[in-house]
Amino acid sequence: VQMRDVSKRFGDINAVDTVSLDVPQGSIFGFIGPSGCGKTTTVRLLIGNYEATDGTIKVLGKTPARFKRDDQKRVGYMPQLFILYPELTIWENLNFAASIYGYTMDRRERLEELLDLVELTGHEKKMVRNISGGMQRRLSLASTLIHSPELIFLDEPTAGIDPVLRRKFWDHFQTLKAQGHTLFVTTQYVGEAAYCDYVGVMRNGKLLMVETPEMLRYRALNGHVVDLRTKELMTPELVSSLENHPLIKGEVKFLDPLTARLTVEDASTAIPQLLDWCETQGLSVESVNEFVPPFDDVFVMIMEQVSEQERMTS
Repeated sequence: VQMRDVSKRFGDINAVDTVSLDVPQGSIFGFIGPSGCGKTTTVRLLIGNYEATDGTIKVLGKTPARFKRDDQKRVGYMPQLFILYPELTIWENLNFAASIYGYTMDRRERLEELLDLVELTGHEKKMVRNISGGMQRRLSLASTLIHSPELIFLDEPTAGIDPVLRRKFWDHFQTLKAQGHTLFVTTQYVGEAAYCDYVGVMRNGKLLMVETPEMLRYRALNGHVVDLRTKELMTPELVSSLENHPLIKGEVKFLDPLTARLTVEDASTAIPQLLDWCETQGLSVESVNEFVPPFDDVFVMIMEQVSEQERMTS
């Protein structure tokens, strides 16, 4: 997937604003951002449902809006809204999806495998109009994967799914990646960024950044963060000495009288040097650990940083 300076306007609304990104083959690309930020519009551009107002898009080496039937068969798309047939049973919907893609080899075995994956085994004869929204999401995922597409777009595939099944889905996504498939996943669960190889962060139609999960956390914190707890109180002189240490970035913050929170360039190299510093200063160390905030907090930090930058430039 390649996007270069892509914009999509609807009248006066710039839903996607000058977005450029690359998704390497055989990777999982996570797309996160507030509701209404342009994630779904971006996906629709990438599958050819929309044509870009400006910029260029290449998917599987071609412009998606001009995909031929054979190109479409290489792509799977799970939309955010349920689009299957409420008057058919679960099995009939899945069988129909297989027919659309010309899937004939071992069809029954494949359908049973997917029903097991999404935990709908035993519900095959239920009319889709009578099943829950969560079950509809699971059926949509099974229908998307039925023809083993090499490139898979999933628009919030785990919305409304319980945490245990959500983890099962992500385990399967990892298996698909290991088999060479490429996945482009939008999600409302920011913590799912940890499962991705790369994460794009959207806000107001703009792509703020594309990073690995580790670098996303690094950018939010402006480094690695280490919590140093000593048995003795640090004097003001020791605090000043620590702040002037070449390891430390910015001010020393205290979580409590004995626990200092420090920002460093690299925790793995900083922790041994911090232990040496404490020894030379006569401080006994009770604990020293890297602080790793959850991605929900990381996302909030990034949004706050962007808001502050916008406020300062406005």
